[in-house]
Amino acid sequence: MSTIKTNYLGLELKNPLVASASSLSKKLSNIKAMEDAGISCVVFYSLFEEEINHESLELHHFLSRGTESFAEALTYFPDFDHYNTGKDRYLELIADAKNSVDIPIIGSLNGISNSGWISYAKEIEQAGADALELNIYYLSTDKETDAFSLENAYVDLVKAVHDAIQIPLAVKLSPFFTSLPNTLGAIVKAGAKGLVLFNRFYQPDIDIEKLSVEPTLHLSTSQDMLLPLRWTAIVYDRIKADIALTSGVHTGEDMVKALMAGASVTMTASELVEKGIHRAETMLLELANWMDAHDYESVESLQGILSQKSVVSPAAYERANYMKALTLFDNK
Repeated sequence: MSTIKTNYLGLELKNPLVASASSLSKKLSNIKAMEDAGISCVVFYSLFEEEINHESLELHHFLSRGTESFAEALTYFPDFDHYNTGKDRYLELIADAKNSVDIPIIGSLNGISNSGWISYAKEIEQAGADALELNIYYLSTDKETDAFSLENAYVDLVKAVHDAIQIPLAVKLSPFFTSLPNTLGAIVKAGAKGLVLFNRFYQPDIDIEKLSVEPTLHLSTSQDMLLPLRWTAIVYDRIKADIALTSGVHTGEDMVKALMAGASVTMTASELVEKGIHRAETMLLELANWMDAHDYESVESLQGILSQKSVVSPAAYERANYMKALTLFDNK
């Protein structure tokens, strides 16, 4: 029978299925249920920079400045008193989880500025987290901000967080960079031990009756895995970091594809939210059965066999694939 153990961020995991950051981890009972269902590691829901700074006078001034003219602007920010379970409770929950389950727990920070909020990285470490995931979620809308400045800000932030902690650091970011491999390489050089590909930008919608901009949230599908799958295959073994593929992991077959591309672990949340935490058991069984049927003895024997550096035609991950895909409809 195949062994499905893997390593991620220096942590030995019993399998490559990790629960990605989501509201599921807000309850200790859910974390226990995820362990019982076979999940090998849990990434906590994100603690946001805005939430951490909420009580500071500086941020209060920033959020309220000019509201006499643009009062509606404040409605775009969440009510931080109710958005999460609170900063102190976040740290308490990490400590409770570490005392209640045997699987690794990864804390999650979401932010962009290089300021005092990063001190919480150390507090998350002190609470007992085995590693930290830094989710850098920033949408540049300023035409004066050039790509070089933005990428440097990412690298500086990663270095600042890395320097604040002793536990391994993974960085979760978007694919929207001019030269993604170059940016990922710089982030790893700044201290990231793992790369989480990718976070999802939740696009706002327009309500044409209310004349308002509304937040939207759609669960992923397996089709959403194609983008991180491609980039995982491209950067595998060219950038010396563990890769966690996230977005679109819904089946054991999805896990196989991610591992073949070069991922060390696969992360899922939408499948667990939609079908229940117990769905993880079936996903892991699907993975193990496939590996047995195809004579793969371990995750290591599967990992990276279809990465760009391993395939016969590396151009399949580049423009050649694009041109070939367009010809599929020539005879229809």
